[in-house]
Amino acid sequence: MTSKPTHIQRGLYFEEFEIGAAYVHRPGRTVNEADNTFFSTMTMNTQGLHLDAAWSEAQPNGQRVVNSMFTLSTMVGSSVTQLTLDTIFANLGFTNVKFLFPLFHGDTIYSETSVLSKRLSKTHEGKGIISLLHSASNQNEIVVATAERSVMVWCEEAHKRNGIASNGL
Repeated sequence: MTSKPTHIQRGLYFEEFEIGAAYVHRPGRTVNEADNTFFSTMTMNTQGLHLDAAWSEAQPNGQRVVNSMFTLSTMVGSSVTQLTLDTIFANLGFTNVKFLFPLFHGDTIYSETSVLSKRLSKTHEGKGIISLLHSASNQNEIVVATAERSVMVWCEEAHKRNGIASNGL
C-alpha cells in the first residue's frame, strides 16, 4: 500500500507572504436580517438603524442597514482560511477603517486582501509582522469597507521547531 500525501489546510507563513500580492476570498457571504439582528443584539448595539424597521424607513436609507462591525468582522474573517489559519501568532491592530457604502439585508459581501508590507519581528524571534489591506465590495462591485490590519505570523521553521501542529493535529 502506497502512502498518499497529506495536506493540512492552513494560512501562510511569514516567508510565503509577498508584498503586493492580492488574495481574493470566496465564496461571498450574503447577509440576512437574522445575521444583522443577532450580531447587533449580541454586541449590545441597540442602534435603531440596525434593529427598528419602522423607524429606519423614515431615515435617509429608507431601511435598516447592516451593522458596520458585522461588515468589518466578515471582511476580515473571510481572509482567515487563506491567510492566517493556524499561522497567526497575534492580531496587532487596525488602522484606517472606512465604511464607504452601507450594506443592506440581502446584500452579499465579497472580500479581498492585499499585502502592503512585511518585516521580521524585532522582539519575537521566529515571527514576522505583515501589514494587510482588506477590502469588501457588495454584489454590485461597490466597495463598502476597507481596513488596514497588522498581524504577527509564524515563520515556518520556528513554527515547526516549537512543535506547534496545525489544527491541533
